[in-house]
Amino acid sequence: MTALLPKNLAALVARASEPDFAVWRRNIVRLGGCTNPIHLVGGATVFDTTTGEALFSYESDVYGGRLLTACGNRRATVCPTCSRLYRADTYQLIRTGLVGGKNVTEEVSGHPRVFVTLTAPGFGPVHTRRERDGQVRACRPRRPGECCRHGSPGGCHERHTADDSRLGEPLCPRCYDYAGAVLWQAHAGQLWHRFGLELRREIARRVGLSRTEISEAVRLSYAKVAEYQRRGLVHFHAVIRLDGPDGPASVPPGWATTGLLAEAVRAVVVRVRLVAPGAEVVGPRVLRFGEQVDVRPIAAFGAGERLTSAAVAGYIAKYAAKGAESAGAVDGRVHHARDLVMLPVRAHVLRLISTCWWLGGLPPFEPLGLRRWAHMLGYGGHFSTKSRRYSTALTALRQARADHRAEEQRTALGIGERPTVTVGQWRYAGRGYSPEAALLAASVRESGDPHGA
Repeated sequence: MTALLPKNLAALVARASEPDFAVWRRNIVRLGGCTNPIHLVGGATVFDTTTGEALFSYESDVYGGRLLTACGNRRATVCPTCSRLYRADTYQLIRTGLVGGKNVTEEVSGHPRVFVTLTAPGFGPVHTRRERDGQVRACRPRRPGECCRHGSPGGCHERHTADDSRLGEPLCPRCYDYAGAVLWQAHAGQLWHRFGLELRREIARRVGLSRTEISEAVRLSYAKVAEYQRRGLVHFHAVIRLDGPDGPASVPPGWATTGLLAEAVRAVVVRVRLVAPGAEVVGPRVLRFGEQVDVRPIAAFGAGERLTSAAVAGYIAKYAAKGAESAGAVDGRVHHARDLVMLPVRAHVLRLISTCWWLGGLPPFEPLGLRRWAHMLGYGGHFSTKSRRYSTALTALRQARADHRAEEQRTALGIGERPTVTVGQWRYAGRGYSPEAALLAASVRESGDPHGA
């Protein structure tokens, strides 16, 4: 890479001497350092809808032949620039559902809501880092000489550091239930869906209402994100809120309290079950959430030991920009079995990916699409989801940003308040950077200045 820098720099210097350098540079700099932009070829014209007059036209030739647009990838390992924007939008989405704003009434901050963490069950003992009272404890203390049926040590007395490569690795890979872990991943989204249904029924049961009556009394809203643990399994962080029947703008009944919601969550988690397919191949598997369940009330502002709305929004937004790579997996899909040999992953992750590939080729598991999601260790669900009436939507936030930029353009062109419509035709023409463009984008990204100053 170092050897390429002089060539790239020479190419950039040569580019700077060309007449269209300023336009070419602006086309790259305005992306703020996006690592893998999309190339568009075509043009557009802005018309006055009243008179039909063409007010302004532009084509990709104006931008050096191709108009570049940001890739929009949410994952920080793929594009740090677009990931930061996605994380900021997610923060606003979560926080709006907690304190109001962006067409959500501020009264929503007084509705019952809890922050819930649902984990995956254990599929075999793994190396872990345990702390108590600020002190690192032994990983898995057992009596000396205690072994599993394969002869591997049954415990671990080491105090692992935070960056220990063994964290998340099974004590005995042959004891670890890889088939069960992969099937749990594939059904995690369904488990969450069933959890939501059962939670509504549990609340209805506790207050003595039927399923029809409960829908006319309260509405359950949520926003959640999936986070990969070191052992390669996801767990869910979620905000769950009780509203009146019409959503955030309506007040929930007096019996709908934070305490009721928290108790109902704890009661439902232990009951949610799914029977996995393929029992004739890998044996029966009953899928459920793990025993570690955290349910904490949320306060609009600091209130004792309660979480604040800002803290919850920041926590969820942080994980919305991460993927399976945080557990040591890979960014791209696995297309062939021979690719497994060259994957730069640790042994445990490779076994999970290989299990996805093996099961995905068997008829009972074909509907799960395990081979398609092997690089995600079997999890094919969305990382960030919300119920329809929780708050605003990511699409609305992006549209507001686009409208703001369009208004800036109207002001710059002197169009003013004239009613306009933009008619254009664009086609995909590739993606990525030339060597000199990549060098310029890297400088913008490292400076943190979206204007390239």
